[in-house]
Amino acid sequence: MKNSFITVVLFLILSNTAFANVTLPNVFSDNMVLQRNTEVKIWGWANSQEEVVVKPSWNNQEYKVKTSNQAKWEILISTPKEGGPYTISIKGYNEVVLKNILIGEVWICSGQSNMEMNASWGIENGDEAVKNATNPNIRLFLVPKLTAITPQDNLSGTWTNCTPETMKYFSAVGYFFGKRLNEELKNVPIGLISSNWGGTPAEIWMPEEVIQNDSVLLESAKTRKEEIYGPNQPARAFNAMISPITGFKIAGVLWYQGESNVGSTVYDKTLSALITSWRKLWKYDFPFYFVQIAPYKYGEDHFSGSIIRDAQRKVLQEVPNVGMVMTSDISPIDDIHPKDKKSVGIRLANLALVNTYKTNTAIVNGPLYKGITIDKNKIVVAFDFEDGLYFKDKKADLFEIAGSDNVFYKATASIKNNTVIVQSAQVKVPVKVRYAWKNTDQSTLFNKANLPASSFISE
Repeated sequence: MKNSFITVVLFLILSNTAFANVTLPNVFSDNMVLQRNTEVKIWGWANSQEEVVVKPSWNNQEYKVKTSNQAKWEILISTPKEGGPYTISIKGYNEVVLKNILIGEVWICSGQSNMEMNASWGIENGDEAVKNATNPNIRLFLVPKLTAITPQDNLSGTWTNCTPETMKYFSAVGYFFGKRLNEELKNVPIGLISSNWGGTPAEIWMPEEVIQNDSVLLESAKTRKEEIYGPNQPARAFNAMISPITGFKIAGVLWYQGESNVGSTVYDKTLSALITSWRKLWKYDFPFYFVQIAPYKYGEDHFSGSIIRDAQRKVLQEVPNVGMVMTSDISPIDDIHPKDKKSVGIRLANLALVNTYKTNTAIVNGPLYKGITIDKNKIVVAFDFEDGLYFKDKKADLFEIAGSDNVFYKATASIKNNTVIVQSAQVKVPVKVRYAWKNTDQSTLFNKANLPASSFISE
């Protein structure tokens, strides 16, 4: 009897050793959204050399792959146009069936607290938004805050339907972006992955080797101070909160961050490196749309916030397939967490609708500095997206000009032929101009789309 018992125990141990259940990363779960009209990668783990069969219900085709000697497998499967719900069967020694899957558009929403901020924090008209948030065509995946010193294979979380309960604790900017996309794309399902952490600098959101291999970025990263809000060491959030999903096919990324990098003089290089590194890992140049930080009274330094805003503007020129929305007209200067998140989400969605989905040709950018010409004692400033330039409330007092001594004086400004002409009696031979160059400056220069101009300084 005793020997029989030992035999059974040994059999069970050996059985469990010989066969490893097929498992998936948590980003593959019931209720997920997969990117439409493309090939998506599905991956997981199983016993070495085990055959894994993936069968999606939209075409009932079997996709077969053998697990590697590292107990990993991955396979590409074709997705149809938008629709669902579907199931996917993943079968090896065991079978996993993912249910209620939609095919549509998947976006990552990342950054620091202004992207993290949700309706439970007290956003503008938040209670009404929560009450009306039920939308089975919008799915949410909330990545928990985690750190790691090396890139991870998996993270916690699961896909959920958008309901008042789930939306209330999800990125408000992300939700309003997804809601508008869903409406304008005629109910194409939208999947949103929220991976963000308040109070964090950009350096923690990119691979460590990107910073270690660039002396400028490395020196800048060393100036990041330890904060109580979250990590400041390079790559710590990236390793745990982005790296595990870099194989998951996405339409693009939304980014709202920069406040924790105020004081940096190389933020344009930092953000450009982040964008480039993510695209390298995903293996395609997806659209990357970001929010310019809002005016705010940053301590004693009058210009550090405007320097970051200008750095963000420069990224538009340095990196392809990116876009930026301005927020100076919808943000009070005494609140680093502006409550109007709906306008931010809608402006990001408008960028995507024009640039990614090409559903219309509306102007979705505020005036962006293009260049200057010197006309004797005047500077003529040219802009992109300049149609219908006007000064709101006729306030034209945010321009300053300087001569070769680099001392700036307040200038008068007037609009002519959609350019701005600036001059100052104190600068006889001007060479440079800057605009909205104080931390708290809220742009008063708008175009016909009623969008504000970005801060800038001419080089």
